[in-house]
Amino acid sequence: MRRTSWIVGLLAAAAFGQSAMAEPWDGTIEPLRFFPGDLSLTLGAEAGGAAFGASGHGNRNVSGVFKFMPRLARDYDSGWSIGLNAVITGSDPLSRGRYDGKVIEKAYANVRVGLGEIQIGNTDGAAYAMAVTGPKVDAAVSLDNSQTTFFRDPSTGNAFTDIFALRSQVGASLNYAKFVYLSPELFGAQLALSFTPDGQSRYGLPFLHRGPQVPGRQVAIWEGAIKYSDQFGPVTISAYGGGAWGRGEHKLPGQEGVSDLGAGLKLDYPLSDEITLSAGGAYRQTNAYAFQIANAYQAGTTRVMQASWAVNYNAWMLGMEYGNGDADAVAGKSRLGVNAYQGSLGYIFSDSISASAGWQRLVYQRSSGAFYNALPRVNLDAVFLHLNLKTQ
Repeated sequence: MRRTSWIVGLLAAAAFGQSAMAEPWDGTIEPLRFFPGDLSLTLGAEAGGAAFGASGHGNRNVSGVFKFMPRLARDYDSGWSIGLNAVITGSDPLSRGRYDGKVIEKAYANVRVGLGEIQIGNTDGAAYAMAVTGPKVDAAVSLDNSQTTFFRDPSTGNAFTDIFALRSQVGASLNYAKFVYLSPELFGAQLALSFTPDGQSRYGLPFLHRGPQVPGRQVAIWEGAIKYSDQFGPVTISAYGGGAWGRGEHKLPGQEGVSDLGAGLKLDYPLSDEITLSAGGAYRQTNAYAFQIANAYQAGTTRVMQASWAVNYNAWMLGMEYGNGDADAVAGKSRLGVNAYQGSLGYIFSDSISASAGWQRLVYQRSSGAFYNALPRVNLDAVFLHLNLKTQ
């Protein structure tokens, strides 16, 4: 954990360095930029660190993640842009997020033209890129699709929530190698479409490598979504709907191709120039047991919903979240259920620095077997303080 601590502190050191070099400093941490010839090289970074007290954490009560984000690009006078992008990550077991702790989270090329953007490589699928959920005070430690969790399984040392994490955004194709198309926004609407030839292949270019030949492996995953944003009177509305469909191979009895459907809505209402109320939620349904796409069964359904509200006052944000998940029992795996609650308060110091503090409660249940406490139910509580640093 000492390594996590000094890694998380790198951006803070950069911030103080900038403050000393240029006065006054507005709190923004600029990335490093180089311009070799007609190219531009941007070296960005992001870090998060949490201190907490939680159930089942043992003697360690800190967690952190550091992300290095280089981009090499060339812009043309025509408005075209071509780039090579990557996200390289280091984290501890409680901050592995949706990419399962992979060092290379993303590695893809993109081309931006007047008709939209094309991405090729290890990146997010179309529906995930368009996803809308209810407001979050701090997305990194939200109940829904968190980067960092606070509950450790004493038997493994890994995050307890790995057994069934609340993720309301459609994301069956994860960051596997794929082709993605994102349309430009037109009259408030934007479309996205992606194709993943081989599920679980993270070897850069699509078709370059076949994923593990495991039972129920998914191939030819198509993912599509539409997002709409507009203002109706004083209310700003954002909504999306999307889905993903794949074909199963080496199927065991009862298995089939993955299907993953979801929708989300967010409303923002300004009471004044200083105060804004926000509310919304999201719903996801899939035949992949606890979102494990190699375990897609005809007889089982996993459902997740998220709902939240928040109030913004200048740089402050106060919010409440609720999450619920249910994974039907399939092929010897027990039914899993989870109810989750969170209250948190956040403050934005600048475009690069923010912090949040709050309380979180998760209640897991299973239809057979037992958790680490030798019971079919476990209650998890945590209080936390989380710091975010990022280049702008």
